[in-house]
Amino acid sequence: MIEKIISLKAIITEDLKLIKDVKSLEDFRLKYLVKKGELTALFENLKSVPNEQKKDVGRELNLLKQFVESEFKNLKEGFELAEDTSPTIDLTLPGRNNFKGSKHPVEQVLDKIIEIFVNMGFDVAEGREIEDNYHNFDALNFAPNHPARDMQDTFFIKGNDDLLFRTHTSPVQVRVMENMQPPIRTIMPGRVYRNESISARSLAEFHQVEGLYIDKNVTFAELKGTMVTFAKKMYGDVLKYRFRASYFPFTEPSAEMDITCYLCKGQGCRVCKYSGWLEIAGCGMVHPNVLKMSNIDPDIYSGYAFGFGLERTTLLNTGINDIRALYENDVKVLKQF
Repeated sequence: MIEKIISLKAIITEDLKLIKDVKSLEDFRLKYLVKKGELTALFENLKSVPNEQKKDVGRELNLLKQFVESEFKNLKEGFELAEDTSPTIDLTLPGRNNFKGSKHPVEQVLDKIIEIFVNMGFDVAEGREIEDNYHNFDALNFAPNHPARDMQDTFFIKGNDDLLFRTHTSPVQVRVMENMQPPIRTIMPGRVYRNESISARSLAEFHQVEGLYIDKNVTFAELKGTMVTFAKKMYGDVLKYRFRASYFPFTEPSAEMDITCYLCKGQGCRVCKYSGWLEIAGCGMVHPNVLKMSNIDPDIYSGYAFGFGLERTTLLNTGINDIRALYENDVKVLKQF
C-alpha cells in the first residue's frame, strides 16, 4: 500500500507540471480531488490494510492528500491573480475620440445678446409664461377687437379665457414698470407662443428678447443709437441698416429695423425675397397709454422699447436658412456650433 502511495505521488507530481491554464487545473481536480477520484479510491482501500499497518498507511495517505490540496490551491490562486491583473480592454484596438457637448446655438446667441446689452447698461428680467389678458394685451394698449387676441394667434388655457400662453415677452415690461420707478433699463428674454403654421421662417413656440428704457427726456435718436450699436456688435461693423415706419399698439411712433441680407450681402436672394434687406427688430417710443396703465406719468417720463426673435437672430448669425433645423436634434447641424 505504501508503494502505491509513493507511485501515485510521483504521477501527481508529473501531472502538476503539465498544468498551464484553468482548464488543465480543473481536469486535475476531477482526476484526484472529487469523490470518485484516485485519492478517494486509495482511502477506500485502507479498509483492507492489516490493522498493524493502518496507522502508517493512513499517515502517508493524509500527507499525500494535503500535498495535492495544497498544490491545487496554490495553482488556483495563481490563475485568479493573473486574471485580476490582466487588461480588461484590448490594448491593440484604436483609440476612441472623447466628444464634448456644447451649448445649443440659440443659447449661445442669447448669451452674446445679454452680454452686449449688459455692457450697454441694461439689466435682465424674466417673467411667467402663462399670462392673463390684462398684462398680455390690455396693459399694452391692444384694442378689444385686436386680431392678436383671436384663437388663430393665441393659445388660451382651456376653461379659463383670461389665461393664455404669452404671445410676446412684453408682459414682463408691464410687470417691471408696475414694480419699479424710472429710470428703468432692462431686457426681457424668454419663450413665447403663437398659434402659427410651422415653416422655414416661423414656429409656434420660439424665443424673444425685448428691451425697455424709461427715463426723463428719452428720445427716438437714443433708440436708434441703441439699435445700431447692438446690430454692429452682433452682425459686424460693415452692415448697412435702415428704419421703416411701422405700427405696434404699445409704441408710437413705431419702426422696424432692417439690415443687409447675410446670405446675398444685399444683392437679393430667396431668403430676403430679393430685396437685399432682412428685418431684425421692431421698436418704437413707449405709448403714453402704456405708461399710464403702469402708473408712470407720460408728462414727466418717456421711453423706448424694442424686440426681436431669438431664433431669427440665430439664423442670421449661423447662416442656417431653415428655422426648423434648430430643433430637429440633428447632430450634424448642432455640432457645428
